[in-house]
Amino acid sequence: MKNFMKHCYVLGMLCLVLASCKKEAQPELTAQPQTSGIAAVRTESTQLLTEGLETGSKGAYASASVTLGSGSWTLDEALIGNSAADVKSGSQSARIRNTGSLTMNFNITAGDSTTVKIDHAKYGSDASSTWQLWISTNGGTSYTQVGSTVTTSSSTLQTATFQITGAGNLRLSVRKVSGGTNRINIDNISVSTGTGGGTNPGGGTAGDDSHLLLGNPNGAVANITSPNNYLMDQTYYTISYNRDRGTPNWVSWHIKSSDIGSTPRTNDFRADSALPSGWYQVQNSSYSGSGFDRGHNCPSGDRTSSTAANSSTFLMTNMIPQAPNNNQQTWEGLESYTRSLVSAGNEVYVIAGSYGTGGTGSNGGITNTINNGNVTVPSNVWKIIVVLPNGNNDISRITSTTRVIAINTPNTNTINSDWKTYRTSVNSIETSTGYNFFASIPATIRTALKQNVDNQ
Repeated sequence: MKNFMKHCYVLGMLCLVLASCKKEAQPELTAQPQTSGIAAVRTESTQLLTEGLETGSKGAYASASVTLGSGSWTLDEALIGNSAADVKSGSQSARIRNTGSLTMNFNITAGDSTTVKIDHAKYGSDASSTWQLWISTNGGTSYTQVGSTVTTSSSTLQTATFQITGAGNLRLSVRKVSGGTNRINIDNISVSTGTGGGTNPGGGTAGDDSHLLLGNPNGAVANITSPNNYLMDQTYYTISYNRDRGTPNWVSWHIKSSDIGSTPRTNDFRADSALPSGWYQVQNSSYSGSGFDRGHNCPSGDRTSSTAANSSTFLMTNMIPQAPNNNQQTWEGLESYTRSLVSAGNEVYVIAGSYGTGGTGSNGGITNTINNGNVTVPSNVWKIIVVLPNGNNDISRITSTTRVIAINTPNTNTINSDWKTYRTSVNSIETSTGYNFFASIPATIRTALKQNVDNQ
């Protein structure tokens, strides 16, 4: 009897242990595509800042503030370099000499775990130098160094990575600390904060399939103080919205096989009520009679897994005034081809956008704005597609030979129907837009991908 009671006690304790280890049931994720009945729980990173130094100019080393794409920075003993000797992934980068610095004049709000990545290289034939990353959490009153001192000894861009914990309001300062008059180039400064760690049940690493996994091209933020670069998470895609143009600057999304289903086109074009209070909302009828289509950035056909997914693409914040033949022929051809790549066993990361002013629709002539000036007609429409075989750990699987398709088309009705006619390099689109693509990809790989022109 004593042994029997002992066994019962042990069995009871074992049951309690097992019960305490059991995961709590996760609530069902509504309107999300699922695979094999398992809801994937994703832990993603949010891009807080991307600075590619492609906008702004400063030709002297004397200390001065300059407005870059992300905001105001002070360059001391530093300038914006665009010479052949400046090492850069786009058309320009920062060049620092002596004990110069590159310092933010604004705050970003960082999370509990923040990652800073900075590309660096020797300028021209100069010798090696060292530099440090310093941060301020009190609006620039005081700074402390984070991470180790970095030695710049390569004549090609290398990526230095820093981890910051519990920063709150954050400012960065890149400070050259040795090497005298030897100069260094700094490029592609990115800051991201994680919403969690670990892997998802499907085995992918944190961030896989995130719409902004490859970077936030112009440092868009979800803050009304940035009305013309306003970040909006639309669940099935992410956009940088431009209030004054009434269109997105760019839209970014990921496509995998489970995104393509049999849901019919909803055609429920509508204003986006999620825009901040007081902002003009482009309406379903705002393009009527203009000679331009309501051109999707993220296409309806890329989101056919559910009615909610398809309907999301008909928000007017996802639209641009697009010449009918551009939309219905050239872009439709590229969109269908992209989905065929997914059907063939690939996943793709896509970013599309527009720039400039003045397009030619079915009414003829050049039109700069429609809807009583509330919507700007772009002069050009572009798209970048990164193609990967299905798998996990996406960033680590991108190499210098990964296929990247980039096209840039005029927004005209006399356009060639074959999208391949308009293939170009990512570098060329960066030059036209001032954006910085692929900030999350290691520097040497990023440089190769940006300069290639697809020919498949």
